[in-house]
Amino acid sequence: MTQANTHTIQTLQIQSKTELLADMRTFVSEAARDFGFAESDVGKIELAIDEACTNIIKHAYRYNPDGIIEVRLSTQRDDALIKFIVEIFDSGLSFDSSHYTAPDMTEYFRKLRHGGLGIVLMRKLMDEVAFGPAVGGRNTIRLVKYLPASSA
Repeated sequence: MTQANTHTIQTLQIQSKTELLADMRTFVSEAARDFGFAESDVGKIELAIDEACTNIIKHAYRYNPDGIIEVRLSTQRDDALIKFIVEIFDSGLSFDSSHYTAPDMTEYFRKLRHGGLGIVLMRKLMDEVAFGPAVGGRNTIRLVKYLPASSA
């Protein structure tokens, strides 16, 4: 068995402004394509990252445009898996994922609610989603998508 090999591709920092999300989406989707993902998976990754960053802008920074969002892309290869890893860092208000419960979708649609499905969507689109506690004043979201072995 070989040890996992992690390689950082690149990092992008944007201010916490919704109009800059297009730059982040382009950054992530181009890297995902270069890594070998099909367009359908590139779209899933892009949407999940957009949801995560939108939540940071809305909840962690409360729409304060002076906040910084850092997106770090890396890959990890080992015997069993090839992973595309997106880590997102912010210095806004912390999110305690241990208190999160997914909404009851029947109730959600019955009440015609809007919003509040970002985490559900991220978990549906990605293979791994983890929220890290604030370390050194920075919160972390780690999203991972597996590349099918036949694509590598």
